[in-house]
Amino acid sequence: MKQRMPLLITILLLGYAFLYGPIISLIVYSFNESRLVTVWGGFSTKWYAELMQNSQLLGAAWLSVRVAALTATIAVVLGTLAALALVRFRRFRGRGSLEVMVTAPLVMPEVIIGLSLLLLFVAMETTIGWPAGRGMTTIVIAHTTFAMAYVTVVVQSRLAHMDMSLEEAALDLGARPLKVFFTITLPIIAPALVAGWLLAFTLSLDDLVVASFVSGPGATTLPMVVYSSIRLGVSPEINALATIIVAIVSVAVLITGLLLWRQEKRKTERLP
Repeated sequence: MKQRMPLLITILLLGYAFLYGPIISLIVYSFNESRLVTVWGGFSTKWYAELMQNSQLLGAAWLSVRVAALTATIAVVLGTLAALALVRFRRFRGRGSLEVMVTAPLVMPEVIIGLSLLLLFVAMETTIGWPAGRGMTTIVIAHTTFAMAYVTVVVQSRLAHMDMSLEEAALDLGARPLKVFFTITLPIIAPALVAGWLLAFTLSLDDLVVASFVSGPGATTLPMVVYSSIRLGVSPEINALATIIVAIVSVAVLITGLLLWRQEKRKTERLP
């Protein structure tokens, strides 16, 4: 085992370098003086100041955050309901169709999802007049369509391994089913709900293909702006914005890890 340690450490370091090397390079070049992102011209923070004046990038980033937050919230609600139906009600009419509709977005190409939703929105606008045009509403609906599938899988896995005796005991003591759900079931599956929300938020924030189909001229998300700017060359302002996003995510992960560590420590201290 000791003879394999240098090899394992080398593989580990190469893996970390492969994963985090590009991110570190992006952060370093966000402080580059030169406008060319591949040529180092000295240390400078001017691109962060330029970013604060770039209304297009900031507007696209704010739109992406709003869409992602709304998408994640709706996806968690719908995904939890679908997971409850699949786990708690073993046999009911339409179960097979529900399972197919839940799993289909997981394996279906994004181009097909985006094109089909575009045709649906055009037909709905022609028939009932809603949604009027393509904007934030259509993007949220489209993102919820595939994000809900991921949330359902996460919550369904947690519900399948949940101890049903806790709910049965609460029901035997006279609690109503709705109260049992909010006081027993919901706190137990809360980690899965948080994980599903974060996963849906990330998928929505990162999506480019589906949003390109269902968005209009007045609703341009951040991935669309970044992709369109690559044709003319990546601006250092994009590096600055990406660095800010990485910093926010890193702080959130550290805070979450700290809270989980403290919670686990408290559980350990309570044990006899």
